Amino acid sequence: MKKINVLFYLLGMLFLTGACEEQDNIEPIGNWELSAPVLAGPEENSTITLNQEEPNTAIRFDWQGATSSKNYGVTYRFVVDSAANADFSTPIFSMHTGNGGKNSFIEPTAIELDQALSAAGYDANSTVPLKWAVVAQSLSKEMISSAKLVSVKRFKNETATLYISGSATEKGTDVGQAIMMRPRKDSDGKPTNVFDVYTKLTAGGTFQFYSQPNVNSIVFGADGNGKIKKKGTAIAAPGAGTYRITVDLNNNTYSFLKIDKWSVVGGAFASGWGGDEPLQYQGNGVWTSVVDIAKTEGFIFRANGDWGVAMKRVKGTTNQLVLESQAAAEGKQFEDIPATATGKHIITLNLSGDQYTYSLVKDNRPTSMPDKLFLLQGSNVVAEFNIDGNNFSSTVFLALESDKAYTLNSARDGSGTAFTTSAKIGETASPNADAVSATVDFREGTGAIAVARDQAYQITLNFATKKMTWKYYNLKLFHWNDNGGWDARSEYVMTYKHPYTFEGTHALSANFDSKFNSPWEVQFGTSSSALTGNMTNGGPNYKGITQAGSYKATLVVGNDYKTAQYSFVKQ
Repeated sequence: MKKINVLFYLLGMLFLTGACEEQDNIEPIGNWELSAPVLAGPEENSTITLNQEEPNTAIRFDWQGATSSKNYGVTYRFVVDSAANADFSTPIFSMHTGNGGKNSFIEPTAIELDQALSAAGYDANSTVPLKWAVVAQSLSKEMISSAKLVSVKRFKNETATLYISGSATEKGTDVGQAIMMRPRKDSDGKPTNVFDVYTKLTAGGTFQFYSQPNVNSIVFGADGNGKIKKKGTAIAAPGAGTYRITVDLNNNTYSFLKIDKWSVVGGAFASGWGGDEPLQYQGNGVWTSVVDIAKTEGFIFRANGDWGVAMKRVKGTTNQLVLESQAAAEGKQFEDIPATATGKHIITLNLSGDQYTYSLVKDNRPTSMPDKLFLLQGSNVVAEFNIDGNNFSSTVFLALESDKAYTLNSARDGSGTAFTTSAKIGETASPNADAVSATVDFREGTGAIAVARDQAYQITLNFATKKMTWKYYNLKLFHWNDNGGWDARSEYVMTYKHPYTFEGTHALSANFDSKFNSPWEVQFGTSSSALTGNMTNGGPNYKGITQAGSYKATLVVGNDYKTAQYSFVKQ
């Protein structure tokens, strides 16, 4: 028995000895060194002037790379902070280098640096004393270089570009789709720091101004009494309608001019200089109409029948326009727009982008095509169709009802030429498909037009082919586990309720992703996790269901299917 115990003892000691020798051969992870980077250019106490006219100019910073005593890989992070701050714990600007962080240089653009300084509270056109450094990282170790002083002079103006975005705007809340505002320039072509845009606003919505159409933008919002400031609150739309919105960053103010109508007036028309030929708003800052030119004389554009808001052609150009009231400040001469031929013409006023323009094109549409077309329900105007070549179309979806009769007429009051179809709008063998559409014949003639089912319809009439096309969407609530569960997703059918509303009560799982879809033209989502709020078409997956259960889901879509209001109510 003693021999057996001795044997086990010797075996145990042998095991412990081997284990100790193996542990001694493992080098502790902290038993190696990482050197600090050594800064090179720019020189100490140099001044960098950011050029607003070349915002994408790269500003280069170089350093000698750090080394690991065990030759581990090293990555770098560039940091900038106020010269007065003790360290770089909360830098004004931080950026990893290229090549996966391995490059020993970095080239931020002038606008990136300027916007970082703006966000930190430094005024435009000021020279800011800063310091910069580089943080080297290898595995779990970090080493920061010694700092270098540098001064950076900001852009002369807060921003050279300005955009508008928000739930009240035509493009909705997606900042990537923000609408560009026109930067006004002086007679030398230099920025004036004043911006304007012609656009449609939705009642009850809000908006803000952005220096760029992305999430890194400087954001301007309300500061009370018509003033704006950086990081201000969202501005409420003054009401539904089309507006000219002007922002003056010289005094940080904004203002609205309600545009009830743009029209043409002049000797080219039978009504002469005493009457207006109104244009129809198409969206995105564009107005158009078919006009009958009676004489080869001049005409101009004016808003609201107001001679103080008159727009004329820039001399020396073929289609550029300028507001008469702004021409002197912009160093431009102007003239009436010449009409070179009589007869029907399609006239377009384009106030989007950074240059106002117009076009005047001979109308070669079918002779049976009217100048205007209205959808009526009794004496009520449901919609005025927009004209585009041979087509009249509803740019939005019209909420029509099956228990009402509709008519098409070239006159708003129903006294003009009537058009009809024997087919029912919405009648189809596949009413429950995702995007449902059909093309039917129409003709000149009286007779009510029936609707097969309540829905929101987009309608186009082609007068060259005498074909009418209608379309509507059915929506489903897609609900799935984002961790590999897409193929097992639930597709819950939503029921349409007049007007523009989809409802359904469904069993939903906690922490699943959701989206309201009509694959794949409509995909409503939001980054918000609230149970009520706003969604955008193309928005991110909704992740707000945190408790499993039965929910009544409601979606009220905008008539353009770009935005929607949603709610989830636990039953």
